[in-house]
Amino acid sequence: MRNFVYLAASVLILAACSKGSEDIAATYVSPAVYNDYTCEQIQQEIVRVNTQVNQLSGKLDDNAEKDEAVTAAGIILFWPALFFLGGTKEEEAEFGRLKGEFNALEKVSIQKNCGSA
Repeated sequence: MRNFVYLAASVLILAACSKGSEDIAATYVSPAVYNDYTCEQIQQEIVRVNTQVNQLSGKLDDNAEKDEAVTAAGIILFWPALFFLGGTKEEEAEFGRLKGEFNALEKVSIQKNCGSA
């Protein structure tokens, strides 16, 4: 029974850890949002969104690495520290939305023959 409690606690703790950027799926954003944009506006939005994606990606990856280190140390040395892990859920949701926007912008750019993004 004691092993089951440890296993259950470990699963819950690992689930609370921050996700790395590669583990976050894009949220669907309709390309129709950008239908009225000119090619120049689309390119500017791609640059803006890409900049935000890169910044947030680094932050999320850093959070995920820190959570992994705290988890390893917490399991071995000080398990109460494990309750302070994780979850920047708002940032993860924002990152998924930004990835979705980028995908939508790329689709509209292709549809309008705007050239390379």
